[in-house]
Amino acid sequence: MTTEEIRERLADKVVGIAGCGGLGSNCAVALARTGIGKLILVDDDKLEASNLNRQYFFADQIGEFKSLALRDNIRRIDDTIIVETHIVRLDPDLVTELFADCDLIVEAFDQDNEKQMIIETVLGDMPDKSIISGQGLAGFGNNESIKTQRLGNLFIVGDGETEVSEKQPPLAPRVAVVANMQANLVLELLLNTE
Repeated sequence: MTTEEIRERLADKVVGIAGCGGLGSNCAVALARTGIGKLILVDDDKLEASNLNRQYFFADQIGEFKSLALRDNIRRIDDTIIVETHIVRLDPDLVTELFADCDLIVEAFDQDNEKQMIIETVLGDMPDKSIISGQGLAGFGNNESIKTQRLGNLFIVGDGETEVSEKQPPLAPRVAVVANMQANLVLELLLNTE
């Protein structure tokens, strides 16, 4: 399949991204570079200087809402991509409302309780959709531990173990690896279903 054929097949695809930090911003940019048709970005957080070590933003965007700054960055890459943004904290009702038209959903939250909420909501209330979660991406090294697990319509990318802590911070290389694996899996699922 050529690059143009891939872009044509992705032109009408919609991907929801819950969380626009390290995983979400890097995954969204990778999808934008492939020509995804539409991204729905949901995040209620503002960019801080400490985020720049791993998130796809720039110093002049500090203080902006992440979803809006990410939309602007994506438009600089490809202004034909439709980018819908929502500055809200997701709950089960908003998950089903905002991601109803998505072909699949990428979970890119930091907090375990948020991860659990969206995974349970998608699997329980949106059983026709797949959700790709990032779990276990702190620190550096140990590349061989990063993998993808499938549990029905749930895909987990990461090592599944390495939690973020003061001694195991999230750093750009591992975060970007997991985010790009999420994006690669999005392509695999979208392009192999036709």
